Amino acid sequence: MNMTKPPAGAQTITRAIRALKLIAERAPGGLRLVDLAQALQLERPTAHRLLKALMGEGMLVRDPVTRQYTLGSLVFELGLASTHQFNLGDICSPVLHKLAERTGDTSFLFVRSGNDAVCLNRVQGTYPIQTPAVPVGSRQPLGVNAGGLALLSCLPEPEVARIFDAVGARLSIYGDLDEPELRKHVDRARDKGYAWIANRAVPGVSAVGLPIRSLTGTPIAAVTVATTQARMTEKHVGDILPMLKDAAADIARLLRQ
Repeated sequence: MNMTKPPAGAQTITRAIRALKLIAERAPGGLRLVDLAQALQLERPTAHRLLKALMGEGMLVRDPVTRQYTLGSLVFELGLASTHQFNLGDICSPVLHKLAERTGDTSFLFVRSGNDAVCLNRVQGTYPIQTPAVPVGSRQPLGVNAGGLALLSCLPEPEVARIFDAVGARLSIYGDLDEPELRKHVDRARDKGYAWIANRAVPGVSAVGLPIRSLTGTPIAAVTVATTQARMTEKHVGDILPMLKDAAADIARLLRQ
C-alpha cells in the first residue's frame, strides 16, 4: 500500500498559492517541476505531489512535450467569478464608449467562462450602418467571436487542444466553422498579435479583438470592435488597431486600480 500522503494544512495552501503566482509570472510559457521545486525550496517528490493536486483541481495543466506547468481553466473561472465583485462591465463602460466614438463601430467587452466567451458589455458606434450585435450576456464557444478568439490564442497549447475537443461539436452552427479552420484563426491571431474573424458569430459581421492581461500576463478579458464585412477592410483594421490597443491598455489600468 502506498503510505505517502499529500502535503496538508495551512503551509500547503501557502505553497500552492506561491506556486500559482510563480507560474502566472512566467505566462504563457510556464515552469518546469525542477524550477518550481527550487523556487519553493521543496524536495521534488513533495513539489510533484503539490502540482499534481493543483492539476487535479483544474488550476494547472502540464504540456506533455515541454513538461512545463501553466495555468489551468479553473483559474479563469475564478477570475470570472471575482469580476462580479467590482462589476467589470460597468467599470469598462467609459472606455467602450470612447472606443465606439473613435472608431464609429460597435465595441464589446468579453470574458471567459469555461469553454465560452461571454459578452459583458457593448456600445454602438456612430457609423450610419450598424451591425446586428451579440447580445449582452450571450455566450459562444471560444474562438467564434473576436473576443473569444483573442482569449483562446493566449492560452497554452494543451488548454487550447482541450477546448477544441470540448467545443468541436458546437462549431458548425457558426457559418460551418470547424476545428481545422478555427486552428488557422488561432495560429493567425498568435502570428499577428490580434484576432480578426468574420461571418461566424453574426452573419455578415467582421470583428477585431485584443486580450486584456493582468500584471502577470494572464488574459482576463478581451475588447473588440465589430462592423460589416464590407467596412472591415485591411485598411480599416489598420486604422482601428491603435485605438483598440489604447482601449485594452486603459481597461488593464482600470482593473489594476
